[in-house]
Amino acid sequence: MEKTAVLERILNWRARHISDNQFILILSVVVGILGGLSAVIIKNGVAFLHTGLTAGISPISHHFLYFLYPMTGILLTVIFVRYILRRPLSHGIPTVLHAISKKRGVLAPFQTYASIIASVLTVGFGGSVGLEGPTIGTGAAIGSNLGRMLNLNYKQITLMIGVAGTAAMASIFQAPIAAMLFAVEVIMIDLTTFSIIPLLIASATAVLTSYFLLGQAVLYPFEIQGHFKISEVPYYVALGILAGMVSIYFTKIYISIERLFQRIRPWNVRWLVGSSMLGLLIFLFPALYGEGYEAVNAALSGNYHPILDNSIFSRYQPDVQTMLVLFLIMILLKAITTVVTFGAGGIGGIFAPALFTGVFTGLWFAELVNHLGLGPVPAGNYALAGMGGVIAGVLHAPLTSIFLIAEITGGYQLFLPLMITSAVTYVTVRIFVSNSVYTHLLARRGELITHDKDRAVLTLMKVEDLIEKNFLPLHPDEYLGDLVRLVSKSSRNLFPVVDEEGFFKGLITLDDIRKIMFRPELYGTTYVSDLMVIPSVTVDLDDSMEEVTEKFQRSGQYVLVVLHHSKYIGFVSRANVFSEYRKMLKTISDE
Repeated sequence: MEKTAVLERILNWRARHISDNQFILILSVVVGILGGLSAVIIKNGVAFLHTGLTAGISPISHHFLYFLYPMTGILLTVIFVRYILRRPLSHGIPTVLHAISKKRGVLAPFQTYASIIASVLTVGFGGSVGLEGPTIGTGAAIGSNLGRMLNLNYKQITLMIGVAGTAAMASIFQAPIAAMLFAVEVIMIDLTTFSIIPLLIASATAVLTSYFLLGQAVLYPFEIQGHFKISEVPYYVALGILAGMVSIYFTKIYISIERLFQRIRPWNVRWLVGSSMLGLLIFLFPALYGEGYEAVNAALSGNYHPILDNSIFSRYQPDVQTMLVLFLIMILLKAITTVVTFGAGGIGGIFAPALFTGVFTGLWFAELVNHLGLGPVPAGNYALAGMGGVIAGVLHAPLTSIFLIAEITGGYQLFLPLMITSAVTYVTVRIFVSNSVYTHLLARRGELITHDKDRAVLTLMKVEDLIEKNFLPLHPDEYLGDLVRLVSKSSRNLFPVVDEEGFFKGLITLDDIRKIMFRPELYGTTYVSDLMVIPSVTVDLDDSMEEVTEKFQRSGQYVLVVLHHSKYIGFVSRANVFSEYRKMLKTISDE
């Protein structure tokens, strides 16, 4: 990023008078305020649109508007991204993870505002997604750009991304502890002495900013319905298993439908297919409209009748069995409405859909237990525990789920049931699904950074940065004499054989020709193609460094040829990989 002369003078003064650690603490306050403001802007923008679109409309009109509004909002989002922004805009948290793992913490400047506009249009018009992902992505982009502008190194920029993302989440949920744990479990920030204080400062600052501008209130007001009893432990374990199966369903259906939409190339076809499906599902079940806060609050109170308001089922008073069927349908449909919102071109997050799915999973379980005569159990308590379970399962973040649900509902008295359900859900999910909806694509490409230092370093390394090109190539139709003349000019003992179009044919080592290189009678009769060998192991330019190191180990070679679409690029050496690994490890390790 270009820096003005004034900024350069400020940075020079800072370097002389303020230590790095002190500067990070100051920046933590700044990004805490900025992250908090981004959350306030997004929440107020959606509230303004939602109120303006739905206030004073008759129930009959609601049916048709619930079909049209989401289609309109997603269309406006697509127009903004394609024709105003004119660059791809990915979902918040996967973009942050990719930036940390493969782009050295670089998030483009436009990401500091683009997700705000796109998510407000999507969710404000009823897209069935949440605001948390775009808010966290916006905060992370603020941290990344501020860090680069102020000449921070990679480790410090990564910390600023985590700190700013934490601030954004803490502000939108008013949940400072859960936000810190989210940074550790999902964004993969190491909770060390270097990071814990900045995370604390930014989280507290962001929540205070939210309190000042939005007021101090629990997001989902909850009143505990009876105290936890030890005899209920089997029920909470069973709920954890159920929430685990629902989380697996959510993840699998999300990934499957996402892949289907990726095959649809024309954007207008994707919009028409996705938004029409979304509009139809919301027309049938208006509770799926938007983030679904009203439906979640009703479920937490154990009152499911408001869920049917403005729906085609509102004229009926269904019995318990019918309600159980309707609950199950909404549980299954929420994942579908979420991914078709994304597939159609909408921008949002999956926190709110996971909360919605979880609360109805818990409520469905409690109503089923009571209906079968195995209770009575308090429906609201199980609805709350279900929220924690599905968040733990979908996000693969059990600690985040426990503290998040406790903080946003005030349900600290149910801490133990939350722990039981979230832990059982997480264990259940990990048996069948190794990555969350956030990380599945990065993991498949070998680009997912983790708390494992070795893997984290390898993830940050790129083959293209390690390629050595000071090898002299030969053509297959050249002779031994040409090779001998080349030996005198080369500082390497390897010679790639490449045709006129750049395709790799084989290689020759000095050891292979040592016995015949001093026999002049063979110089004009022995072709290079007769001397070359085709290596059994090669490296592709797109290989991850984990794959490269595995190939070195498997082959026992010290140098491997690098190809791209079968064309010769250069060589990569074991020594160079190890040297770069040492430098990268020093860069990301704690000082």
